[in-house]
Amino acid sequence: MKRLLTLLPLLALSALLVAACTDAKGELPSVTVYKTPTCGCCAKWVDHLRESGFEVKTTDLEDVTPMKEQLGVPSRLGSCHTAVVDGYVVEGHVPAEDVKRLIEEKPDVTGIAVPGMPIGSPGMEVEGRPAERYEVYAFDKRGGLAVFAQH
Repeated sequence: MKRLLTLLPLLALSALLVAACTDAKGELPSVTVYKTPTCGCCAKWVDHLRESGFEVKTTDLEDVTPMKEQLGVPSRLGSCHTAVVDGYVVEGHVPAEDVKRLIEEKPDVTGIAVPGMPIGSPGMEVEGRPAERYEVYAFDKRGGLAVFAQH
C-alpha cells in the first residue's frame, strides 16, 4: 500500500505527459455523422473526413430532420447529413479543412454549414462537371449567420 501511494504522483505525471504528447501530435476529435442509410454522397463525405484524419462514427436514421432540429440547425442551412464534432454541429458537405479550422479556432457559434448539395463540395464531386462556388456559413442559437469560408 505504501509503495502504491509513492507511485501515485508518478502515475499522475505520466498521464499528464501522455495527454500533452497526444495534443502535440494534433490528433483530431472523433466525428459522429447522422445520415440516412441510402445516401451515397453522405458516405463519400464520411470518406473525405476519414481521409483527412478524422475518426468517424455514422448513425443511420430514417429521418435526419429531428436530429437537425435537436442540434439547432436552421432549416435554411439544411443538407442531407448532420455531424457533431468537439461540441460543434457540422451540417452538409463542409470541407474537412473548414472543420479543422472550426475546432482549432473554437469560435462562439453552434456550428458551420454548407446548405444544399453544391456540385464539387466534398462528397458531391461529379466527373465532367466543374465545381460550383459555395459558402460555408457559421450559425448560432440566436439566429446569427456569417460566412465562415468560401470555395
